[in-house]
Amino acid sequence: MFNFTDKVAIVTGASSGIGKQTALQLAQGGADVAILFVGPREGADDAVAQIEAMGRKAVAYECNVADYDAAIACVEEVKKEFGRVDILVNNAGITRDNLVLKMTEADWDAVIDINLKGAFNMIKGCYRIFTRQRSGRIVNTASVSGIMGNPGQANYSASKAGLIGLTKTLAKELAGRNVTCNAVAPGFIHTPMTVSFDENTPLVQAIPLGKMGDPEDVANAICFLASDEAKYITGEVIRVDGGLAM
Repeated sequence: MFNFTDKVAIVTGASSGIGKQTALQLAQGGADVAILFVGPREGADDAVAQIEAMGRKAVAYECNVADYDAAIACVEEVKKEFGRVDILVNNAGITRDNLVLKMTEADWDAVIDINLKGAFNMIKGCYRIFTRQRSGRIVNTASVSGIMGNPGQANYSASKAGLIGLTKTLAKELAGRNVTCNAVAPGFIHTPMTVSFDENTPLVQAIPLGKMGDPEDVANAICFLASDEAKYITGEVIRVDGGLAM
């Protein structure tokens, strides 16, 4: 268990899956957590209730991270409510899969806007906070699709590859201010996004460890990168994929 006592974390896409598990594990380590979500509140409210039951503070914020003004305003609201921000986990993401031949412009734009622009927007909101306090941790949820590509996921792969580039650039920009920026690249993980996924497909069978992962596996890596134990790691991309992209 990593120690996040007196830390405040923002986790986007935190009402389910990897984001929710990450928020819970950060709270288990002592962090107070801002839960950002879109859509139904049930998952976000459940995360808040579980975190409060641990004796930590949590607030749910409905925020479309693709909306620049909304993202900036949300970070300001979190800073006002919690007093500080120490950790930013950019986890919000969607898929709109199709072959390029059939992919619509709207599906391309939606995925890029949320997965890539959304991370940029949240980083912009936290940038001055982190540089002024000369400390901060940014962890972006990329994907092995951004490393190796995946047929039918041109938009998703492009967004995640872009996120890796953004991660490395921010790591270089912010290193002088003691702010680290890293990414995790999950493979096939049991989440609402993969609930209809057939584990008997050749893709899953091609995973060296022979199975899909769980949200906890990714959250463990995120929490490590957000912790003091990773203070000398920046610009790194850690695959959590059972060896798929090895």
